[in-house]
Amino acid sequence: MLEKINHPNDIKNLQPQEWPELAKDIREFLIEKISVTGGHLASNLGVVELTMALHLAFDLPKDKIIWDVGHQAYTHKLLSGRKDGFDKLRQSGGLSGFPKRKESDFDSFDTGHSSTSISAGLGMVYARELSGEDYYVVSVIGDGAMTGGMAYEALNNAAQLKKNFIIILNDNQMSISENVGGMSSYLGKLRADEGYNNLKQEISDTLLRIPVIGDPLVKRISKTKDTIKQMVIPGMLFENLGITYLGPVDGHDMDQLMKFLAAAKKMKRSVIVHVKTKKGKGYEPAELNPCRFHGVEPFHISTGLPKVPKKHATYTDIFARMMCNLAEKDSRIVGISAAMPEGTGMTRFSKLYPSRFFDVGIAEEHAITFAAGLATGGMKPIVAIYSSFLQRAYDQILHDVCIQDLPVILAVDRAGLVGADGETHQGIFDLSYLTSMPNMCVFAPKNKYEMMDAFDFAAGYDHPIAIRYPRGTVYKGLREYREPISLGKSEVLVKGKKIALLALGTMVQTAMEVREILEEKGYASTVVNMRFAQPWDKEIVDELAADHDLFVTMEENVLGGGVGERIAAHISEKGYRAKTIPVGIPNVYVEHGNVEALKELLGMDAKSIAGRIEGEIE
Repeated sequence: MLEKINHPNDIKNLQPQEWPELAKDIREFLIEKISVTGGHLASNLGVVELTMALHLAFDLPKDKIIWDVGHQAYTHKLLSGRKDGFDKLRQSGGLSGFPKRKESDFDSFDTGHSSTSISAGLGMVYARELSGEDYYVVSVIGDGAMTGGMAYEALNNAAQLKKNFIIILNDNQMSISENVGGMSSYLGKLRADEGYNNLKQEISDTLLRIPVIGDPLVKRISKTKDTIKQMVIPGMLFENLGITYLGPVDGHDMDQLMKFLAAAKKMKRSVIVHVKTKKGKGYEPAELNPCRFHGVEPFHISTGLPKVPKKHATYTDIFARMMCNLAEKDSRIVGISAAMPEGTGMTRFSKLYPSRFFDVGIAEEHAITFAAGLATGGMKPIVAIYSSFLQRAYDQILHDVCIQDLPVILAVDRAGLVGADGETHQGIFDLSYLTSMPNMCVFAPKNKYEMMDAFDFAAGYDHPIAIRYPRGTVYKGLREYREPISLGKSEVLVKGKKIALLALGTMVQTAMEVREILEEKGYASTVVNMRFAQPWDKEIVDELAADHDLFVTMEENVLGGGVGERIAAHISEKGYRAKTIPVGIPNVYVEHGNVEALKELLGMDAKSIAGRIEGEIE
């Protein structure tokens, strides 16, 4: 069947009896392609029939589908004519792993973060009404994303709508890890009778046709009807908000899906269609372990095992070890995750210290203020969140943690370039926004050993501190350089003259490589491991300014608001004659691709930096 899907809307040419075969083919296609490129597998396998039904029931791209997060949009991309792009999925210049408006008209909204689709969809509905256009808007949101407060802010507004707006609640009992909290429990109990929903609509339509008294009759019996619904339908959370609830429906039953979508299209208000799906459906390893197959590296289809077995510890592994070590020494240490205990390395801690571990769901803002509350009660909270997702809690960090100067430790995972997930996931802004906050200390370790020392330092630090570290294999080099950490003090690794390389975090390794290249050309440069982005070491700059003519600042962060800007400003304010070369990421959104290739493209690799330096001093 998949051979018949080559152009947008080709699915509409198939007969209903061909749908099951197409679903099977799509799953086989996704498993085959993702086993080579890596990507989000379990979430995509779970929504194959749902996506097919949406493409059949709606007129795309005129009608709009907004995928919350978007990592489940692979089938959508395939059905909208992008089948050939899967050979370069998430690779530089290839198909994005998330919806991208510039990639296709079928992608109506760029996504990558959670709990946004209802807000975006509601905005599109009002734009439709204000412009006098006629099309359907469908927001697809997962039950995991429903733990995010933004979803309820949007639902609150959607309840006032008197025009059609369809919300698909994809309930697979998972976000990335298993769902937690009251909403997960509530959805687990939801049951509604399809016949009741149909009867309710038929009665309303019939009464409204009665001249003069029809409308008053409908309004008069509404209170009685709602009382009956309270007894019949547990799905009253949405109904009480003013949003019609339909479901639950088997998300792998095409006939039922088509029937429910047809009913939803008739509504003159906001409607939620509750669809129950199985994450990883059709591939046993993913069904048994949907968390591991959420975002997966290339793997062997027959076993599900990685093609390149993990041989070396990652920075996340080191954090996981340190978290447990610190908790053993200090009973005040508590851990907080925003729905990603596995991804952030908190699983072992959660098992060893279950009463001191809190998974708050996809709710980064709540996680930070919750940590602040714990800190005021004498606890020492460690909050582990990916850099990209920590952006969502900017105000809570500033307002609730930093203003009160509370001892909250932020473990900022996936800082810097992360590669294949692209623009929405690159952790390239945290240095800029965290260092703008008074009372916030920011540290970036150069290697495994300094990361361990950093968390030891943080445990004894009674103020806000963020430790940022990258994705991937931990760097074990430069072990011989391990000066004790002192607040705001850098570490001089090699003393040279004329050229000073001031590097932070991952860029320290690069700085040492640059030094070797320059040494071959006859230049002896100084290499400084800055360690702290805030407070940063002004004294070392003042000291080096006496005999260095060129300062090269190196950071894996956007240049705007970064450490390089602060150092350059300090040199200028002091009136030093030294020039500066800022090395970092331009103020742009970085597309998906291999990290090393991206660094070369951005001029952040050792060869490119050495070339810039030579060009400046010749």
